[in-house]
Amino acid sequence: MYRSHTCGELRISDVNRQVTLAGWVQRSRKMGGMTFVDLRDRYGITQLVFNEEVDATLCEQANRLGREYVIQVTGTVSERFSKNAHIPTGDIEIIVSGLTVLNAALTPPFTIEENTDGGDDIRMKYRYLDLRRANVRYNLELRHKMTIAVRKYLDEQGFIEVETPILVGSTPEGARDFVVPSRMNPGQFYALPQSPQTLKQLLMVSGFDRYFQIAKCFRDEDLRADRQPEFTQIDCEMSFVEQDDVITLFEGMAKYLFKELRGVELTEPFQRMPWADAMKYYGSDKPDLRFGMKFVELMDIMKGHGFGVFDNAAYIGGICAEGAATYTRKQLDALTDFVKRPQIGAKGMAYARVEADGNVKSSVDKFYSQEVLQQMKEAFGAKPGDLILILSGDDAMKTRKQLCELRLEMGNQLGLRDKNKFALLWVVDFPMFEWSDEGGRLMAMHHPFTHPKDEDIPLLDSDPAAVRADAYDMVCNGVELGGGSIRIHDAQLQAKMFEILGFTPEKAQEQFGFLMNAFKYGAPPHGGLAYGLDRWVSIFAGLDSIRDCIAFPKNNSGRDVMLDAPGFLDQKQLDELSLKLDVKA
Repeated sequence: MYRSHTCGELRISDVNRQVTLAGWVQRSRKMGGMTFVDLRDRYGITQLVFNEEVDATLCEQANRLGREYVIQVTGTVSERFSKNAHIPTGDIEIIVSGLTVLNAALTPPFTIEENTDGGDDIRMKYRYLDLRRANVRYNLELRHKMTIAVRKYLDEQGFIEVETPILVGSTPEGARDFVVPSRMNPGQFYALPQSPQTLKQLLMVSGFDRYFQIAKCFRDEDLRADRQPEFTQIDCEMSFVEQDDVITLFEGMAKYLFKELRGVELTEPFQRMPWADAMKYYGSDKPDLRFGMKFVELMDIMKGHGFGVFDNAAYIGGICAEGAATYTRKQLDALTDFVKRPQIGAKGMAYARVEADGNVKSSVDKFYSQEVLQQMKEAFGAKPGDLILILSGDDAMKTRKQLCELRLEMGNQLGLRDKNKFALLWVVDFPMFEWSDEGGRLMAMHHPFTHPKDEDIPLLDSDPAAVRADAYDMVCNGVELGGGSIRIHDAQLQAKMFEILGFTPEKAQEQFGFLMNAFKYGAPPHGGLAYGLDRWVSIFAGLDSIRDCIAFPKNNSGRDVMLDAPGFLDQKQLDELSLKLDVKA
């Protein structure tokens, strides 16, 4: 037994107590004949004191300690003369009487502190050191508490946790699969599951009417802040339910998590916004509602006045930034450059200030009378001191997405995206299908097993692009925390769906015959939802990336720089797997 106490638990009430502590050296300071060492473990920091006049040998031993040395000390708890209000143990210190070096350490490549001097790459290479930092450790502790709370809530709601396979068959829809060659079945491959979708549906056929799993999922897709090649879902499914049943139960889970882990009580029902309205007014299916700047369409007001950019546009729309009329020309030029970035793609931006006297001064004044500009001002409900920003384009949906990026940037610049403020909503009534230019066909917006709205089923034959889905996403602060749908449980309707998606009956049977056959044995109506555990933790921790709440994440290129993975196989392994490589340059 190395320690009798932890570094974070001792308090002023423990003065004169004999204790043993073990941990890592955070830092040491020599001041005259005294040496002070900050000892750190998972639970906190405690100051150790070595006095040359009391024990010169022990003090000299302490002077040889380096950062991150692993040590064990015994000593007496004493009241601290110079208190440190920044740590819980700041009013006590340990007068050390015994010191053992358990393990010496090399000097770490970056400081093990909250505001470290290590960049992302070096911290990911030495992630086991990065995890010693208190703020990173907090994220994993929060993740642990969240999984405990999730299991408690779902258990109380009658759910049973069931593990599903990691080695499954490849599916052609959605993101690219990670595949695993089979040594025992040469030339054949498993896939790692993008989600346990079909497996949880089979559990509903099996009579497990309420299933959940903290499930590992894998998708071979381009990465960004809220994506990793492997991530974790709170995966759930229920039988004999409709959309409102699922939404009500998992809205309850969201409120439970906010109360248990953030101390925030959410009493009002979450807003429900149709997908069409989310795209029309915010240009996103995951709108950030912590602030306004709702889109206003200006086609009827701004078109037909001789300004070719607007006259030839398929869409003209804008946002009103309250109180931002003080923006300088330099700031406005920077915003124009922002929307013209290749990843956004706007051709330019027009703007208008509402001045103190109510008149509107715009960058397109020579094309518009004050009367027209006043109509524009009224459309926004703009007041003196407000700034109107306008984009246009020849594709309405594309331009709305560009305007969404501008809205979010203005929210950032004006300090409106407070990480301690939470705006939750459900986005509902998604389109059933979306067109793929790459595939030259309709694709399932969610997945092929999503049930269409009953009233839209007749449109599957006449106008499938107009069909809406019984699908729903929960959004918080512009982040999709999870989503789900009511599933198809009828084999004939599922076959119709595969037909629309371009599957031949033979191909559908090859890929999903196991599911369609199972439906013939009495499948109940069912639906579910999968929350992103990583995203929930990042929202609660106020993080900009889910990477910081995953113990050993990949970088933006999908590499584990600590393990140097992925890597090459040697020829013997390739031969065992009956694989021959032909790597394209």
